[in-house]
Amino acid sequence: MKTADLPAPNDPDKKGDALKAQRFQMLADIAKELSGEVVFPTYFDAVLRLRKALQDRDQSIANIAHAVSVEPLISAKLLHLANSVAFNPQGNEVVDLKSAIVRLGLNAVRTAALSIVMTQLMRAKGMAEFSEITHGLWEHSIQTSAAACVIARQMTRMNADEAMLAGLIHDLGAFYMLYRATQYEELRHRPESIKYLIVNWHESIGVSLLNALGLPAEIVEATADHDHMRPTPTATKTLSDVIYVANMLCGGHFEWLMQDQPELTSELATLEEEYGHLRPEIEALTAEMRDSFS
Repeated sequence: MKTADLPAPNDPDKKGDALKAQRFQMLADIAKELSGEVVFPTYFDAVLRLRKALQDRDQSIANIAHAVSVEPLISAKLLHLANSVAFNPQGNEVVDLKSAIVRLGLNAVRTAALSIVMTQLMRAKGMAEFSEITHGLWEHSIQTSAAACVIARQMTRMNADEAMLAGLIHDLGAFYMLYRATQYEELRHRPESIKYLIVNWHESIGVSLLNALGLPAEIVEATADHDHMRPTPTATKTLSDVIYVANMLCGGHFEWLMQDQPELTSELATLEEEYGHLRPEIEALTAEMRDSFS
């Protein structure tokens, strides 16, 4: 390709048919990729720290579990591995990370997680310029994870550990969409086009991704449409309710999606009235999760 053919850094974001064509090309590429082994970068700092913990042979399984619990993709993959025929010949499905790690054992967890980490790091090239976005996504993920755990524990009879995992991975589709978008040179310097694609497709792509990763159906279903406003549930009866409330309490569906929808304020106020009393406990658990990261 000639230099003159390359897009200039100040080219405007794609719109209309051009953006539509790019979107469909990306969706076709994603569909093809999801049929194979899917590994992609999430938050670079978290992955680096996890690699360090995994390479330390003196780390206990509890410490490794804490480190893994803040990395969404590896948590999802370990749950899938624990439910595979090799580790679950009786077909007794586990739905939370703690149970998965206990079933797998220290050596299998370390080997599987380290393999994924190394692949993530190799594929992280080109993601550095989006570090602010990935950090924001990661921060939102652990806050939502903590909120889901607290809501399930305080207001339901559900498995709080399952809710915690579902909260951690609920936006995995957004991490994946960002990574895929950066694979297209013509999108790399068009942040608004990337945001548009992520905002509009991360939920549906996320469901396809979690299915491709082999997550239990109840967890996949709980993450669907988590950014779509609905009447505030006065009682959290399902895991989907828990994830929706947790996501919204923690600043869900990205700041740029909220900017043009001021009418959402009343719904968020209602949600705060119903669940705001849980914030101190949510903040404490979030801080504990951050501590395990640092």
